[in-house]
Amino acid sequence: MSYFFETYECKIDEKGRLKLPNALSKKLQEHEDTTLVLKRSVFQKCLEVYPSGPWNKQMHKLNRLNRFVKKNTDFIRMFTAGVKSVEPDKAERILIPKDLKQFSGLQKDVVISGVGEFFEIWNKEAYEENININEIEFAQLTEEVMGSIEADEQN
Repeated sequence: MSYFFETYECKIDEKGRLKLPNALSKKLQEHEDTTLVLKRSVFQKCLEVYPSGPWNKQMHKLNRLNRFVKKNTDFIRMFTAGVKSVEPDKAERILIPKDLKQFSGLQKDVVISGVGEFFEIWNKEAYEENININEIEFAQLTEEVMGSIEADEQN
């Protein structure tokens, strides 16, 4: 399994086509399936883009939820709202559907940010605002999130 960790600045055209950077296209080819799944992020106004393998893992988790529990069904509906499958064209562009483009506020300048098994597509200004926290806040966040991981778990 390869992970997405790089950040790219890109352009999206007026029709909603986004040219994938060459390095990202090569990494996607490692996944053997060219189908990508686009969805709304749960916590941010950006899009999450999954290769089919990691997406299928997410769907496997969702399908284990008891659908006779209302909150589970409500969650599944909201989590998958607006999900679209896309495939890059011969020019390595993907078409961002209008509803997802509107949700995420994508305009001409966008940022693609790798976050593990998937990557995000952001409006450039929103991305810059999101990562713009001062060093002390980032140090505190790092300690809270990573400070409880034992050294032997990291290997």
